[in-house]
Order: sequence, then C-alpha cells, then structure tokens
Amino acid sequence: MSKLLVPIAVIICALSFTVSAGQGRNKLTPERKALRKELLEKYDANKDGKLNKRERREISKEDKERLEKAVLGHKKRHQTR
Repeated sequence: MSKLLVPIAVIICALSFTVSAGQGRNKLTPERKALRKELLEKYDANKDGKLNKRERREISKEDKERLEKAVLGHKKRHQTR
C-alpha cells in the first residue's frame, strides 16, 4: 500500500505545479480586450465573433503591428516577473 502512495503523491504534486504554472497566462489586459474588440468589429465580416483565415488576411499592416505590439508587450511583462 505504501509503495502505491509515493507515486500517487508525486503525480498529484506534479499536476498541481502544472496547473498553477498555467494560471494567468492568457489573461487579457483592458488594453488587449479593447484592441481585440476593435479588430473583431472591424474585420469580422460574418459576425461570428472570431476571425477566420480570410478575415485575418484582410487585417491591415498597421493593425497587425498594433496587435503584435500588444502581444509582445504582454510577454515581456510576463517574463520579467
């Protein structure tokens, strides 16, 4: 019985570390939420709430740069913590 408890405890610890490491990773800041909403309103032609391949191709160079800046800025802040 005790031989079984050790591996189970190790698995539970590993899973808890994995879950806690993934929390907060994809949280949208108010700025990113606003940008997402703006881009959806501008480019979501079929109004389904997401951009398909055709709609993503229509994104202007300026909007792509804004999106990249917002995403990269978030990653840099996240990495410095």
